[in-house]
Amino acid sequence: MEQEIIIGKKYRHFKGNMYEVVGFARHSETDEEMIVYKPLYNDSGLWVRPRKMWNEVVDDKGTLRFTLLD
Repeated sequence: MEQEIIIGKKYRHFKGNMYEVVGFARHSETDEEMIVYKPLYNDSGLWVRPRKMWNEVVDDKGTLRFTLLD
């Protein structure tokens, strides 16, 4: 299931924490698409994750790693 990834929107990680997408990037060696995001529960800076992992299903119930919040 591919959900839209929107800059400025908040997402819930399947373990419960909330994050905000701040941009998109590309890996300099592999050209892989990356999501740039920040945690909303602390000030640990910016993080990146491969786009394919962002929308990854993490269990047999179809739970997405990150789910868009309304």
